[in-house]
Amino acid sequence: MAFETVFKRYELKYMLTTRQKQRVLKAMEPFMRLDKYGRTTIRNLYFDTDSYLLIRRSIEKPAYKEKLRIRSYSKANSDSPVFVELKKKYKHVVYKRRMALPEADAMKWLSGEKNAENQTQISKEIDYFIGFYSTLHPTVFLSYEREAYYAKDGSDFRITFDDNILCRESDLSLQSDPYGTPILPEGKVLMEIKCSGGIPLWMTEILSKERIFKTPFSKYGTAYKTLIFPQTHKINSYNMLEVNKDV
Repeated sequence: MAFETVFKRYELKYMLTTRQKQRVLKAMEPFMRLDKYGRTTIRNLYFDTDSYLLIRRSIEKPAYKEKLRIRSYSKANSDSPVFVELKKKYKHVVYKRRMALPEADAMKWLSGEKNAENQTQISKEIDYFIGFYSTLHPTVFLSYEREAYYAKDGSDFRITFDDNILCRESDLSLQSDPYGTPILPEGKVLMEIKCSGGIPLWMTEILSKERIFKTPFSKYGTAYKTLIFPQTHKINSYNMLEVNKDV
């Protein structure tokens, strides 16, 4: 199975209506082609510390941030190939390292039960990350429907459309079905432009014509704000109330 293991690119996000998506697709027709997988359901397991340090830092919008996840492009079983991905962002540029291995091995590796069988530069970077953040564990299951398009001219310009974005804090397994709390506004689609350089003129023209503007949107960040923070805030408020009762 041939796949890219190292990425360095810009990832620009836009929130579209379904009608805007159709008009963008029409403008894309001469230049872009749907990839061979068509519409796929992507499943992700995000790993974080006991205090959710990674996502809390990310929400603060620092110059540098990082995250670790396991991703599958279909419902997995223990032998299915999945991707362990270490994703970093520095000054708007995204750097991603990923390795493919069976789902069971990926889960055992990231949980600290075993080492990666193939020792590479990427596995060493991930090992360092795991050691540095010593309490990493799965915190959120996040799934969405994706259509991915690539440039007909052979450049690295790509466009993806994500909808039906769902998240949950339980049943944290890539072997499970997608379900959970929706985190996209109704009738909206998340479009991402992925490129290492400039955006083609035809794309800037359709963005301008449709008045589509860049927007910050983190799937894991939104899941944290939607599910995790309200719950932890409720617990902390309850604990403070109990303390005050005792005083």
